[in-house]
Amino acid sequence: MRRIRINELKNGMVVARTITDSDGRILLRSGIQLNEGYIDKLRNLGLNSVYIRDAFNDVEVHDVISDKTRLEAIRVIKDNFNALENQHKLNIRAVKTMVDQIIDELLADLTVLVNLNDIRAFDDYTFAHSVNVAVLSIMTGITLGYNNLQLKELGVGAILHDIGKTRIDKDILSKTGDLSKEEFDEVKRHTVYGFEILRHYPDVSLISAHIAFQHHERWDGNGYPRGLAREDILEYARIVSVCDVYDALLADRPYRASYTVTQALTILKRMGGIFLDKRCVDAFICNIAVYPIGSVVELSTGEVGVVVDVNKESPTRPIVRLVIDRYGGRLQRLQEVDLSKYTTVIVARNLGEEAVQKLLS
Repeated sequence: MRRIRINELKNGMVVARTITDSDGRILLRSGIQLNEGYIDKLRNLGLNSVYIRDAFNDVEVHDVISDKTRLEAIRVIKDNFNALENQHKLNIRAVKTMVDQIIDELLADLTVLVNLNDIRAFDDYTFAHSVNVAVLSIMTGITLGYNNLQLKELGVGAILHDIGKTRIDKDILSKTGDLSKEEFDEVKRHTVYGFEILRHYPDVSLISAHIAFQHHERWDGNGYPRGLAREDILEYARIVSVCDVYDALLADRPYRASYTVTQALTILKRMGGIFLDKRCVDAFICNIAVYPIGSVVELSTGEVGVVVDVNKESPTRPIVRLVIDRYGGRLQRLQEVDLSKYTTVIVARNLGEEAVQKLLS
């Protein structure tokens, strides 16, 4: 399966991954054949992209945590945001239970790489983003050799890093145009609000609360709210900063479409040592599939294939199932090539949807 934008969908395409909202309700089930009505429904829900399956690409892609755990984590975060707004109280026990579950699943398979980008409606952005940042941060912490206690502190702070947004006017948070200086200053206060909220919960360590406080500080000192620089920024917060930026880049937003994985990783690498801690960036990138499973790629030989697996030790050298030969002909017998064993062959480029459709025709 592969992720394509809503405006590239065509009648007859098949949904490859069930789409749900933050309450776990199914919006569109895997296996549904799309028509104009379904496509309009997806667009009206505020979705910019969807995973589809076709004759060219029937590869299954699995998330780093189970769908059940991800949906439950999103529900827990949404419930906590709502409870804080309405009852001024967080259920920290539920949050910690979810963080423990995420850690257990990630530690169960240390060879897994991030291949999927979740599809989220704009209204659910903050909840899905919070869970993604927690998952990515814990994976980065594992790479850095964190022990279980450190992973728990990191995970709790990461999943609650944006809790301060509950005190920001929703009209400002959902605004699609440019923010005024006053509005942007108010948005920036979510870091202070988040710290103030979390530090009053004895079950939340002060170090976890500081993640909410510091996740917008920058390596060069040009962040907020205090303008901290380099090692003066808590390492947990430096990790969450990297994951926060990456997940924001890959998400569809009302004012722009998502960046590709390659584009997002390029941006992160450029930010390393300037805005972000390069060590944290490098540890983070170790967990990302540069060419995610399901990507359609062209090799330096001119052959075209689908990425069917990844090599964690050689993330730029995936296993590719060849479908088009170097002369542009469709291969009758599909073969898989492990690029980690062919040092003279590399991925030349990812193919966009227009190029894939041309190959299918």
